[in-house]
Amino acid sequence: MHDADMRPRRNACKKNPGGGDLADASRRRLLATAGAAALAALPGAALAWRPSPVYPDPAIQVLDPAFEPYRLFNAGVERIATDMRWAEGPVWFGDGRFLLWSDIPNDRIMKWEEETGNVSVFRKPSNYANGNTRDRQGRLVTCEHLTRRVTRTEYDGSITVLMDSYQGKPLNSPNDVICHTDGAVWFSDPPFGIGGNYEGRKAQAQLPHTVYRIDPATGEGAAMITDLKGVNGLCFSPDGALLYVVEGRATPNRLIHVYDVADGGRQLANRRVFLDAQGGTLDGMRCDVDGNLWCGWGMGEGKDGVMVISPQGKRIGHIHLPERCANLCFGGAQRNRLFMASSHSVYALYVNTQGAPGG
Repeated sequence: MHDADMRPRRNACKKNPGGGDLADASRRRLLATAGAAALAALPGAALAWRPSPVYPDPAIQVLDPAFEPYRLFNAGVERIATDMRWAEGPVWFGDGRFLLWSDIPNDRIMKWEEETGNVSVFRKPSNYANGNTRDRQGRLVTCEHLTRRVTRTEYDGSITVLMDSYQGKPLNSPNDVICHTDGAVWFSDPPFGIGGNYEGRKAQAQLPHTVYRIDPATGEGAAMITDLKGVNGLCFSPDGALLYVVEGRATPNRLIHVYDVADGGRQLANRRVFLDAQGGTLDGMRCDVDGNLWCGWGMGEGKDGVMVISPQGKRIGHIHLPERCANLCFGGAQRNRLFMASSHSVYALYVNTQGAPGG
């Protein structure tokens, strides 16, 4: 999810009198010559997306040799859906071979079927749903802006409210949600969704920006982090021993913090800065089985897409997209397909790794 300065932008393309976009023609010439570095330097109008006609896809940029093993030379970025107002919160259902994601301003959750490529509305209204995940029993867990709550969709389709208030006060606007290996549901709760009437309803925040944990045994919610500005994307390491948290309003740059998960998953300790975005925009993120973080990234020419960060906090790869990526997940039969919810569209890319289970 984003705050007020992270809105998707439409780019106007000049037309070629001979047919097609001048921007597209420029991009094709660059694809055949200079590749991703030159593409990243083009003005925004030249970033209208087209599938790469060559392998390797120059949109997949190696920043460090450590990324080479994760790139498939003959796999390129695909766009599987478009025409959203703001795509967010993708989650993969392998048992049904489909992807769900939120289109927040359109108040709906969308569905893409792997077998047919069909795109349809899964739920509308969705209460301006944002982040989604699956719990350890495979049920859909959703953050809702309008109702300011976190819900679980049961096997029969009924809705269970997991949390909508804390200490007698309504939540702000639950944003991103993940599930720990112990079954606890963790979610971030900034006020982004109550800042206006576009992705929820304007309201006054009564609680600080908080990351909460919902206990799997008691259902009780506990405030785990209350001292970060603009808490956003969340991700556990593959073994559940580390929690990564995006601080979306840190100054001067947005940050990823990392915590040790202690006391059987009930406490956090030893906070430190994992990554300084240095002018980039961070949002949602997921880990692969090797502990690399794949982060939604932007915003602006040459920045939009997904940044891949090693467990040591080094940028090793960049998947360039023509739209800012808000959030992502791994899916497909082998969990080796990266799905990227990016402003108006959803993109996919096969990679040479797998998403960590539960991500």
